[in-house]
Formats: sequence, C-alpha cells, structure tokens
Amino acid sequence: MTRIRREYIARRLRTKISFVSTHRDRGSQKRNFRHLWITRINAVIRERRVFYSYSKLIHDLSKRQLLLNRKKLAQIAILNMNYLYMISNEIIKEVGCKESTIII
Repeated sequence: MTRIRREYIARRLRTKISFVSTHRDRGSQKRNFRHLWITRINAVIRERRVFYSYSKLIHDLSKRQLLLNRKKLAQIAILNMNYLYMISNEIIKEVGCKESTIII
C-alpha cells in the first residue's frame, strides 16, 4: 500500500486553528489591558485619596469633556502622581463650585 502524505492538509488545518486563536486572543488582550489600567488608576486614587472613587473620577472627566483615556491616566498615575492630583483637584474645584451654586 502506498503512503499518503498529509503535508498540505495538516498545514492548512494548523493555520486555520492558529487564525482562530489569534483572533480570539486579540480581544482578550484588549480586555486584559483595560482591566490593568483601571486597576492601576483605582489603586493610586484609593492609596492617596485623590478622589472619592474611580467611577466618579471617570464620570467627571467625561462631563468636563477631558479627552484622557484610561491608558493615559494609568501612565500618569504610575509615572507622575502629582499630575493626577492636579487634574483631580481641578475637577473637585469645578464640580464643588457648580454644586454649591445649584444649592444656593
């Protein structure tokens, strides 16, 4: 009986499986990095009590229309915390003034 060589078929199957795993892992990598950035920001906020919570900080940033994504905020939080303090203090001042004017 002659030997059947499966080179082409086996290679095609391996590449198909590889394409599926790379497509799946690209999405999970994005999720993992976003989770990492959120964790870093939240840790710095809670460690130094910069702001009340991560969700309020992100909400007020979007309300003020500051275009800082989570990746940039995480880099600021890790490399230079003073900038994050300055940003949060400006937000607190502006939000605090608006809330006091609404109450009066």
